Amino acid sequence: MSSAILTRTLAAISSVDLERMAAVQARLDRQTKPRGSLGRLEEFARRFVAITGRETIRRKEIYTFAGDHGVAAEGVSAFPREVTPQMVYNFLAGGAGVNALARHAGAEVRVVDMGVDHDFGGLPGLIDRKIACGTANFRSGPAMSRAQALTALEAGITLAEAAVDAGIDLLGTGDMGIANTTPSAAIAAVFSGLPVAQVTHRGTGIDDKALAHKIAVIEEALRINQPNPQDPVDVLAKVGGFEIGGIAGLVLGCAARSVPVVVDGFISTAGALIACELHPQVREYIFAAHRSVEVGHAALLERIGQQPILDLHMRLGEGTGAALAMSLIEAALRGLREIATFDQAGVSRGSDQ
Repeated sequence: MSSAILTRTLAAISSVDLERMAAVQARLDRQTKPRGSLGRLEEFARRFVAITGRETIRRKEIYTFAGDHGVAAEGVSAFPREVTPQMVYNFLAGGAGVNALARHAGAEVRVVDMGVDHDFGGLPGLIDRKIACGTANFRSGPAMSRAQALTALEAGITLAEAAVDAGIDLLGTGDMGIANTTPSAAIAAVFSGLPVAQVTHRGTGIDDKALAHKIAVIEEALRINQPNPQDPVDVLAKVGGFEIGGIAGLVLGCAARSVPVVVDGFISTAGALIACELHPQVREYIFAAHRSVEVGHAALLERIGQQPILDLHMRLGEGTGAALAMSLIEAALRGLREIATFDQAGVSRGSDQ
């Protein structure tokens, strides 16, 4: 089974313009500062301009994808499943962490129901892409069908396309779904080849006994489902989540339309990894927002080949890290636009210039 939308999107992805990137760096090197002295801010500026051809950000949006997980029945989270829809209402009311930090960053939050086990009844402001009322419990079989996995990817792709058409220059990813660190750890184990225990952590704050059980559940799921790391859609279907698939699709859609995407923490990076495994050049369009305290996040970041922008010991998800990182990308672009060159300012160059 294939998807025309996915096939079209993958065919549209190409490498970022390296000549444009070099030209931006040359300009940064002529500015009134020691060469390279703004560190990674210079990287952010040259990458953004190389991807988009723009030096300003007109609009920023963070897409928070929500979905429930059948594996929550195994007691792998400290919170009950009912929290997922409750938090969706909180997002829409503007009262969650991502709302506060997005307001600080000047970004809009879009909330997407990919598979929450709740009838929202056409709730205003909620983007309805519900595939089912949660995934199946992957301890006893696949989390979803291959058709459902493709539908999740298509949903994210089409959301990215609509955002770009609306003039969005920078997108961010976020997540909500009780127990979703469990499928994220499973995805990390499949693609990294590391033991499950090395990529699985406490999620919402479970104790040692629950952590050991969580590891055992993932190990059993991998044994039963045998996800194929050579087939990213199979991995998503066997041990993923609807919101993870939506994130993967959004990342793919951004890469196909030459728009950078700021990927949040552990769950978002699991989705981004699915996208990168589908097309290796996708990683060139990703800004990794931060390093989560989830132990498996490092393996995911290494696999997608991106260094996190921040390391603030965060583990909330929702898109909170993406909001903060967006502010730094915008600061980098302001520096590119507004710092004078040596010639413009009449300042003598140092010997390193």
